[in-house]
Amino acid sequence: MRVAVTADENKGIDSAIGYHFGRCPYYVFVNVENGKVAGAITIPNGGAGGHAPGELPLFIQQNGINTLLTGGMGSRAVDFFTQYGIEVVTGATGTVRQAVEQYLAGQLRGHAPCQQSQEHGRNHNH
Repeated sequence: MRVAVTADENKGIDSAIGYHFGRCPYYVFVNVENGKVAGAITIPNGGAGGHAPGELPLFIQQNGINTLLTGGMGSRAVDFFTQYGIEVVTGATGTVRQAVEQYLAGQLRGHAPCQQSQEHGRNHNH
């Protein structure tokens, strides 16, 4: 299994969670084997400054990701990920390591529109 996690810093699995998937500066791609972290690489988010709708979900899918953990995401973006067969999980906090461990333990599940999307009364196109 391969999990992508949004990150605010370039510290691998010890990075702080990025709270919005489209604007985070990094993604940490985590390989999971037998329910444990088996390795991770950090990838800069080339779309952090702006990207077309669906561009980042395609990038994530092309890197063999099964699940994306993030702080928040608009419903339109969730739809793009779902179209690519990627599970989206929002509400992640703390570090990448903590989010992955919570996900693997079944403590982090599901998704809801991010608060920013709700405040603007629209969905983000990220």
